[in-house]
Amino acid sequence: MQKEDLNTNTKIAIFKGNKIRRILYQNEWWFSVVDVVEALTGSVKPSVYWNAMKNRVKSDDGIQLSTICRQLKLQSSDGKFYETDCANTEGMFRIVQSIPSPKAEPLKRWLAKVGYERIQEIEDPELATKRTRLLYKLKGYSEDWIEKRMRGIAIREELTDEWQKRGAREKREYEILTAEISKATFGMIPKEYKKLKGLKRENLRDHMNDFELIFTMLGERATTEIHRVEDSQGVPKLKSDAKAGGNIAGGARKKLEKRLRRPVITKNNYLKNPEGRKLIK
Repeated sequence: MQKEDLNTNTKIAIFKGNKIRRILYQNEWWFSVVDVVEALTGSVKPSVYWNAMKNRVKSDDGIQLSTICRQLKLQSSDGKFYETDCANTEGMFRIVQSIPSPKAEPLKRWLAKVGYERIQEIEDPELATKRTRLLYKLKGYSEDWIEKRMRGIAIREELTDEWQKRGAREKREYEILTAEISKATFGMIPKEYKKLKGLKRENLRDHMNDFELIFTMLGERATTEIHRVEDSQGVPKLKSDAKAGGNIAGGARKKLEKRLRRPVITKNNYLKNPEGRKLIK
């Protein structure tokens, strides 16, 4: 990868020595506007530059750039998270066009590449799967773990497709249904599970061991099958099914724990270190 390219494998992209924070929101990358402004202008006060730029564009073109941005929480240099103006690929294209700098051209090309790859993944979902596998491999996960994680992703997508067809529409409803499965399977909702593992913004499933992934899959797959067999409709019935599916997985987990004489649930998580990601014992 050339130095002017951005590293797509981390939450901080590097552009010609400048860090550009980004975050996945609603399944697409959103970038810190002030970080991009600083990288392309060299301004020592990028926030001031960005505010002045918004006023200029509004005065000259009648366009309010803030309407194409979202306030998302990004980590600052002090380690804390603050609401920050962010734009997706399309929005960042529009913002970059208003920055009078030749430094903008490499970034425009990279944004175009990101957009093109997203279109490719929509047309051929297998490409997205391959890229996800590669990302986990680069992070140091084992092939066996990756196989289970990918299967879990497929099962999860199958379940959410059923939820959408059967009356669940909003993200909040998905969260409620997921919490029902998790509570019945592991005795805790995802938020509590993440706290147990010492996680904050990380993806919980990326920090599960084999058994945790397997019982998560069992709970979600059982729930999907119950929906289909009973032709469930509406969130209240889906919620009841989710609890039933989770209970099936929870019962299996308890039987295994009794036989093994140890809990399946663990505080262990995959932490990044110089040697890659390893399960911390």
